[in-house]
Amino acid sequence: MRTALSWTVTTLAALLVLFVLLMPVTIARLTPGSFVRIPLEAIAGVGLVLVLRDRARRPWAILAGVGLGLLFILKLLDMGFRETLARPFNPVLDWTFVGAGLEFANSTFGRVGSIGAVVLTVLLIVGVLALMVLSARRLSRVIVAHTTVSATGVAVAGTAWFVCAALGAHLVPGTTVATMGSSKLALGRVSKVSESLKDDRAFIRAVGVDAFRDTPGDQLLAGLRGKDVVLTFVESYGRTVSETPEIRSLTADGTRRLRAAGFESRSAFLKSPTAGGGSWLAHSTLLSGLWVDNQKRYGKLVSTDRLTLNRAFQRAGWRSVGVMPGVVRSWPEGEFFGYDKVYTAKDLGYRGPYFGWSTMPDQYTLEQFQRLERGRPGRGPLMAEIPLLSSHAPWAPIPKKVEWNQLGDGSLFNAVQAAAPKREDVWTSPGRIRTEYRRSVEYSLETLISYVEKYGDDKLVLIFLGDHQPIPVATGNDPSRDVPITIVSRDTKVLDRVASLSWQEGLLASDGAPVWPMNAFRDRFLTAFAR
Repeated sequence: MRTALSWTVTTLAALLVLFVLLMPVTIARLTPGSFVRIPLEAIAGVGLVLVLRDRARRPWAILAGVGLGLLFILKLLDMGFRETLARPFNPVLDWTFVGAGLEFANSTFGRVGSIGAVVLTVLLIVGVLALMVLSARRLSRVIVAHTTVSATGVAVAGTAWFVCAALGAHLVPGTTVATMGSSKLALGRVSKVSESLKDDRAFIRAVGVDAFRDTPGDQLLAGLRGKDVVLTFVESYGRTVSETPEIRSLTADGTRRLRAAGFESRSAFLKSPTAGGGSWLAHSTLLSGLWVDNQKRYGKLVSTDRLTLNRAFQRAGWRSVGVMPGVVRSWPEGEFFGYDKVYTAKDLGYRGPYFGWSTMPDQYTLEQFQRLERGRPGRGPLMAEIPLLSSHAPWAPIPKKVEWNQLGDGSLFNAVQAAAPKREDVWTSPGRIRTEYRRSVEYSLETLISYVEKYGDDKLVLIFLGDHQPIPVATGNDPSRDVPITIVSRDTKVLDRVASLSWQEGLLASDGAPVWPMNAFRDRFLTAFAR
């Protein structure tokens, strides 16, 4: 009985080690075929135990166990980042996402749920490390106790590995039998650390290169003199959703409606530096003219005096405001961008419910902007940056558009929120998630169109764009990082400057429209409207 139990535990330990070594880094590849392979790391590990002296085996087993535990955690993080941000985890730059992740968990699952997630995460890390160390030590003892069998196994498995590698053998399409994927993953992350450290110096050099740094205000944005320029980011509005029939139909109808009100529009695409999240990286990329694709770059940027679009307008005589419904605590970075006034969530006077992560519906945000800034009599030209939140994950519940004169303090949205589908209703299948995501974008776009119909005048120049694609569950695998961008105005002279850049007519561009890197927008925009 004791012998059977001992071999059962040993078998489980061996299977656990093999599982960690063969575990893929994407959910799509988490199939039985991924585990029908021969990992070179296991063969090398057994061989090393056989040649080590007795005193070195125990430290080696502990070190190997810790390494396997960290490898498992790295693969889990990779899997999570690929599913949410459509990229692998960066061990140097991505720890700052912990705070954003906790905030999202708190808004989605509540405070108790977010605390529970933290506790479970800590227990998982400790448990994984302990279990892998115990497994490695047990296997080490068994290998030493059965030296002949172990050496024979190494020889047979090693030969099989080299033969399969030479032949490129596959038992499952797209998956080779001979693998050293875990070693490549670990080495790749080590090299990523080196690249990330070098990135600091390259980025600081890029910050110092600015053709508009010392341009006088009277030579900036002359083509927009007297206009109110409203720059609006639509959360998670990516190219994938823009290609759906529903969004195509909405924007075509919106183009006709605005044309009837005297407005024309031009559209193109930008390539975002991020996907799935990290909206502030996209905002700072567009506004600074620098490629800000990680939190470290963002932190470096906001400590400089780089000229942002906001500051360019400010220098040229515009009042610069930020309407920030997503800012719910102190935001010292705001000083970098160059606002004369920042309206945070509490400044907007909303008395209604949250809609998922969104603190208030987009329509309410725009109405408060109109009341607090654009509708004030006797004011000068205005430049406003407004990130809209209603199309932020988890896309449940979604607000409904109401009559503008009924918005009040937003308390009418209590009934809207109570009647809308909840997260637990929506997150039952990828198809349902994608439908509700699309509906949230429809709401945001319809709100913008309606705002122009209600409050648009000869002074209004509206620019709206997506910040990034949503998480992969809403787009499918391997989407582009393209996001739509549109400019709306009654002034044909304004639109002619954009048309010269090959932007297409209408609220949504089609295939063949320009795709600029998002960091190229600042310089091209300032150049187009310089005189």
